[in-house]
Amino acid sequence: MLLVALVTLLAAVAFQPLTSVVALDVHLLRQLAAKHNVTSILVFGDSSVDPGNNNFIKTEMKGNFPPYGENFINHKPTGRLCDGLLAPDYIAEAMGYPPIPAFLDPTLTKADLTRGASFASAGSGYDDLTANISNVWSFTTQANYFLHYKIHLTKLVGPIESSKMINNAIFLMSMGSNDFLQNYLVDFTRQKQFTVEQYTEFLSHRMLYDAKMLHRLGAKRLVVVGVPPMGCMPLIKYLRGQKTCVDQLNQIAFSFNSKIIKNLELLQSKIGLKTIYVDAYSAIQEAIKNPRKFGFVEASLGCCGTGTYEYGETCKDMQVCKDPTKYVFWDAVHPTQRMYQIIVKKAIASISEEFLV
Repeated sequence: MLLVALVTLLAAVAFQPLTSVVALDVHLLRQLAAKHNVTSILVFGDSSVDPGNNNFIKTEMKGNFPPYGENFINHKPTGRLCDGLLAPDYIAEAMGYPPIPAFLDPTLTKADLTRGASFASAGSGYDDLTANISNVWSFTTQANYFLHYKIHLTKLVGPIESSKMINNAIFLMSMGSNDFLQNYLVDFTRQKQFTVEQYTEFLSHRMLYDAKMLHRLGAKRLVVVGVPPMGCMPLIKYLRGQKTCVDQLNQIAFSFNSKIIKNLELLQSKIGLKTIYVDAYSAIQEAIKNPRKFGFVEASLGCCGTGTYEYGETCKDMQVCKDPTKYVFWDAVHPTQRMYQIIVKKAIASISEEFLV
């Protein structure tokens, strides 16, 4: 459905911390996290940070089958739309923890709960309509499940300790692409209500509202990942019939990211929320423009199938490239774990001790 709609439409038409920076390496991050009792990571968003919640939701937006997970632990597909680890998993690894589990995972242990969870749902966005289109969890639903998490955590460690752990946690939000690619650009509901500029502003207000909601629920530290260069996704270029990135979509992403940055500055100054902006846009774009700098040899095609249009169900059981570490994209939409690793490495370098205090 998405593929057909996008074909119709498209045929027609660095990381920036918002606190003072002292670059950290992984070992120092681990020490400072322990020093300031930062023991958990709580994740909200879309497929970029969903480790498998959609496995337990009646939706077609899944990745719990081969070749997904080819480079994960025991080569197991978990629901991550990637060959291996996602960005939150690498952050957890840097802090000395195992990969971030999906909150709906039935194998979730008590120890897992104390280290956090992901409430993200592939296909979601800042606009609740985006999630409704794909029958996945909206941010509002994700926040409601976080309340369930708080109940479980309180039963496990008590109300006082639970409150401390949540206040000391790193909250992470990563979404926005689907609001454009699966909603505004293919569904006429929002197009009838907003111009592109107006919809971008609408999403900005939604992002701000969501961040304030997390603050009311106990968040003191918030990391927000910007929207990637959507026009450089192999699927988008394939649908547009061009080999170069679609500038129009990249400009939309860049504009929205600028609004995210301003929102984070506002949140920091008005309510004291400590924030960091993760510039996934620049990181991926730099890798595409200068792939060999990062050890990549393929920056235009995905590793799955032909690398042009396969993702999710259309990637199922397809042959993949021999070495995903040489590819920026795993499928026609999502980055490889190697690309996520590069993003996180730069993110860690941007974290200041002030953010962790």
